[in-house]
Amino acid sequence: MNHLVSTIPELPAMRRYFESGVTRSYAFRRQQLISLRRALMNNEDAIYKALYADLRKGPEEAYATETGIVLTEIRVALKNLRRWMRPSAARTNLLNFPSSGRIYHDPLGLVLIIAPWNYPIQLLLTPLVGAIAGGNGVVLKPSEMAPATASILGRIIQEAFPPEYITLVQGDGAEVVPALLNGFHFDHVFYTGSTEVGKQIYQLAAKDLVPVTLELGGKSPAVIHLDANLEVAARRIVMGKFINAGQTCVAPDYLLVHHAIRDRFLELLQKTINQFFGDKPAGNDGYGRIVHAKRFDRLLSYLSEGEIIIGGDYDRADLFMAPTVMDNVPLDSGLMTEEIFGPILPVYGFDTVEEAVELIKRNPNPLAFYVFTEGDPKAWVEQLAFGGGCVNNTLWHLANHYLPFGGIGGSGIGAYHGRYSFETFTHAKPVMRSPVWFDPGIKYPPFAGKLKWFKRMIR
Repeated sequence: MNHLVSTIPELPAMRRYFESGVTRSYAFRRQQLISLRRALMNNEDAIYKALYADLRKGPEEAYATETGIVLTEIRVALKNLRRWMRPSAARTNLLNFPSSGRIYHDPLGLVLIIAPWNYPIQLLLTPLVGAIAGGNGVVLKPSEMAPATASILGRIIQEAFPPEYITLVQGDGAEVVPALLNGFHFDHVFYTGSTEVGKQIYQLAAKDLVPVTLELGGKSPAVIHLDANLEVAARRIVMGKFINAGQTCVAPDYLLVHHAIRDRFLELLQKTINQFFGDKPAGNDGYGRIVHAKRFDRLLSYLSEGEIIIGGDYDRADLFMAPTVMDNVPLDSGLMTEEIFGPILPVYGFDTVEEAVELIKRNPNPLAFYVFTEGDPKAWVEQLAFGGGCVNNTLWHLANHYLPFGGIGGSGIGAYHGRYSFETFTHAKPVMRSPVWFDPGIKYPPFAGKLKWFKRMIR
């Protein structure tokens, strides 16, 4: 165990605690979920203050996109946990008749959950709910880029759980995460963040065959087809793109608008931005800020890669960048080859579905895909691979716990939310039980002459 990891005395104790079996019972898991809920509610005002300090999120946005989603996950888990934990029956094939099959859902063990800064409460605690429901011990690593929220998260975890069960580790992720993965054996790693860092974590985990869930990003397109309801589309695009100042992994990353409605839709975008954030968004206390100067400077460099047709105002000292729409952006520019993760929206025109699909496939396997149409979306949905998405909406599919949330290819591995979180943090263990009163000799050597019977049974 390396020096950094050896300074975390909870880790060996956590392994012993999990192996004692205490985390496995329904009563224990239920109580821990209740403890997490209580700690969240006790620290509600402090959470709002921390999110405002880190990202300029108001309490309404903080609840809708952070604590409210976590509380819903807890409610769903509490309601369904007993049923999720119950072994499920499985059918038996003819070869094994009259055996019976059951599938047990075993805890994975000790899991590491690594969260980003953009939704620091939701993206750390939502997977934690699944890990608790699954009966695991957990090490949590919040992002140091949202320090006020990381601090309150430390307080919440300390208040809710004993350190030998769930512990939170602070520090520079570039140092702490490799040290954890090189110095301690985890049974699962759950990471949310950039594709670049996700690849590094995948490699670190692979050397010990540690399974991973990777919730990454990508360039998520939004299509406005000829038959779309333009007023509704404008509201939902502006909401999905510019909430949290565009720092959302499933925000629309670029816009494809049918040429016949392009001018009208751009007018509606401008009107909607003004309605939501005012003529001067810098003075709107409900409009977010960029997380830090390095990220701001990267976004600022994008503004020179095309023509600004809406917005474009910024204040580096305040980390403010207005909702911005850009035209004439080259397809090989940084704006169209990198995930933007900010309040900049390139727009392109198209005439046919095939033309739009070809452009989208330049950045394959996005985390999300959005299409606005009053017609049949089949032509769009079936031709494109993406993690998840919406027809006539953006973003809010991630808040539907009945749907799995996750990526595909470069946008991620695995999924979670609701029951899918429980399944991510448990092993489906199949067990077949065979009776002893039925033991036909045909199943045993010698096998000569039994081929025709095998062909009948093995199918």
